[in-house]
Amino acid sequence: MPLHDKIVLYLERAGLYHLVRLNARCFWLDEPLVSAFIERWHLETHTFHMPFGECTITLQDVAYQLGLPVDGLPVSGCLTDFEKFTEKDKPAWEWFQELFGELPPQNKVKQYTVHFTWFHERFRMLPNDATEEIICSVTSGNQVHIRWLPFVARLDDMGSYSWGLAALAWLYRCMCWVANRNVTNLASHLQLLQSWIFWRFPSLRPRASLDVMAIHPEILTEEHSRLWRACTCLIYVAVIEWHQGDRVLPQLDGVQHEPEQASNIDWLHAKDGRSRDRWFPSYYQVWHLSWQNRVDVILCIPRVPDSRSSANFLRWVV
Repeated sequence: MPLHDKIVLYLERAGLYHLVRLNARCFWLDEPLVSAFIERWHLETHTFHMPFGECTITLQDVAYQLGLPVDGLPVSGCLTDFEKFTEKDKPAWEWFQELFGELPPQNKVKQYTVHFTWFHERFRMLPNDATEEIICSVTSGNQVHIRWLPFVARLDDMGSYSWGLAALAWLYRCMCWVANRNVTNLASHLQLLQSWIFWRFPSLRPRASLDVMAIHPEILTEEHSRLWRACTCLIYVAVIEWHQGDRVLPQLDGVQHEPEQASNIDWLHAKDGRSRDRWFPSYYQVWHLSWQNRVDVILCIPRVPDSRSSANFLRWVV
């Protein structure tokens, strides 16, 4: 969908403009390369186990690669019955019709998902006399599950959420599924995984690879960048994962010491919300409170010119 200048203004207000630009550009996916890294993924530690030690995709990587904010409210709620918890108190599809002006035909609807082709056909071109309401709908209408309606209805509030937290939680969860269940199809933001591989392992980067790194002043402020060093939970609706930054201190320009024991949250991998929908900020209240207290779990990492592992860590590994 072409990015009209009027749409760009709303994407910038929502904090998602760079991500849309990235998805709009050609990004060739090297499936064998991605698969080789996923085979080294350990769901117990949320790290890739390599011959030289451990490494992983951190919140810092998400900020640089996707330009998404890290600090903010967790992207949560519920999957289908959110009208019970909102001010409007109206059925989801009635809300959908109010926001987008019409309902999609039944052959474009599958349970609570509207096929993206309907949005492409319906909103492909922006009329010159488009109103603000139409522009807001187009901005948010490339792919929509019914759970996104509360966010679409409050587009100006989207920038207050931690979309970086949600993106990393979903990527972690998908890689854990592959490692634990022998899943063959990985449905996640593989551009993030591959661009991280190219950035952290330059020798694997093709000469003509797309440079997707985004340096935005707003994501480099202390408010966001301090959380790159946090050992905290990652939240995306019903998905809870763990950001194990203390296992990859060299990635944060620190010396690797013996890490804390990995958080045992493997039992959460069986919970995705589809079997029993809930209001997850309440159901996962402990984890939401953990994210609220995120500044209390930020690691103090002295910057050093040589970030090789400490002697104590090498003895622990042996």
